[in-house]
Amino acid sequence: MIPAVSAGAYDAARHRAAFVDRSDRGRVVVSGADRASYLQGLLTNDVVALRPGQGCYAAYLTAQGRMIADLHVYELGDLMLLAMAGRVKDGVLAKLDQFIFTEDVQLGDVTDTFAQIAVVGPDAARIVAALLPDVAVETLRDMTEHGNLRAAWAGGAAIVTRVTDIGEAGYDLYVERAQSETLKAALGASGALEMDEPTADALRIESGVPLFQRDMDEATIPLEAGIESRAISFSKGCYVGQEVIIRVLHRGHGRVARRLVGLRFDGPQIPAPGATIRSGDREIGEVTSSTHSPALNRPIALGYVHRDFVEPGTKVAVGESSAEVVPLPFVERRLPMAKG
Repeated sequence: MIPAVSAGAYDAARHRAAFVDRSDRGRVVVSGADRASYLQGLLTNDVVALRPGQGCYAAYLTAQGRMIADLHVYELGDLMLLAMAGRVKDGVLAKLDQFIFTEDVQLGDVTDTFAQIAVVGPDAARIVAALLPDVAVETLRDMTEHGNLRAAWAGGAAIVTRVTDIGEAGYDLYVERAQSETLKAALGASGALEMDEPTADALRIESGVPLFQRDMDEATIPLEAGIESRAISFSKGCYVGQEVIIRVLHRGHGRVARRLVGLRFDGPQIPAPGATIRSGDREIGEVTSSTHSPALNRPIALGYVHRDFVEPGTKVAVGESSAEVVPLPFVERRLPMAKG
């Protein structure tokens, strides 16, 4: 059974501000003078181009072009912070360590050091700025996607990063884990409403953002998940798995066996992740994420279908429910922050 979406928290995220605890994500720091050039050869995006205060979204691939992880990379000035799915963190850390030879690079696991709280919605900049005495609300509003800064908070330090992967634009706040509940209380007192995981998931699915180990896994090529425009630089030098990506794009004209699509359902039934997608009697794919969309007032899902069925308007079925393939996102993300 798919958990229900909280109408109050959803409305707050869309129209005011809401926060959700993302401390279950994995966090790794990479320091040393060679950190950027070292990661440049391993990740799909242009890490060397990052300046202090900048970041990017990237994938880490096997030599066969399959995903080990997707991650956010933040250049903080003296180190890089990598944020990723919590369950892949140990594997990523071990693989990164294997490729350090003579480089001046040090790795650190800071997953248990920091709490990570996302604050999203049109009012997020104002609420976050109210908690950080040295950061102006205009500074937060002007941050580009994946931008980052350090700030003082509650007698300690905080890291603020610009995020949109939840669905609504906002910020991730990294504070000492012991300060997690204090931060949540401060956010609540400032007017942000706490959001549960099913509600955050509804925002994510409406925005068409795939989640690793749900909509992408170790068998996924980034092109299948449609993340190449955000995660891959096509002008940088070599990285692990690049040969496969280039071969699919140039020789195969970007054609992959399956693609992630949006599915909009006619009936009230929310399909379960893993449910088979059919066209007539033919099995053509499976559902990966699903929810009831408050914005559309109907069930929606992300799922992979065979490349012959990716065109918007294609009619399919999941169980007894009929559905239509639709372009992603279901609901446009509103990137600019509201003034106030």
